[in-house]
Amino acid sequence: MSGGGGEPHEHPVQLRWSDTDVFGHVNHARVLGLLEDARLAMADPSPGAGIILARLEIDYLRQVHYRVAEHLTVTSTVTRLGRSSIGMRQDLTQDGEVALRAEMVLVTFDYAADRSAPMTEAQRAYWARWQVG
Repeated sequence: MSGGGGEPHEHPVQLRWSDTDVFGHVNHARVLGLLEDARLAMADPSPGAGIILARLEIDYLRQVHYRVAEHLTVTSTVTRLGRSSIGMRQDLTQDGEVALRAEMVLVTFDYAADRSAPMTEAQRAYWARWQVG
């Protein structure tokens, strides 16, 4: 389904010294948490609006380094709205450059039935605000 006209969601993230590994850069596992924090900041607060992560692909484009009091930005955009799925791209930026890019598929989920569920019109409108292109 096409859409557009939305704006990217920008979420500042703060690194901690403990996020680094023995090589002095931010550990790849910690990056997953930063992306998740940004997705949770976008989460639909409506009751029953369950979303699960069904697929995740990440390209690490450059190292991310910890610096005291520095905020990085995760920019999230919805790339596709399907019947029960949401395509999303997230970019983590440091020093004005994209350090990693993630492509993912989120699925609207009925936890009681333990299966995917079609998006309601309200859910579609909620996520469409970040659909670009």
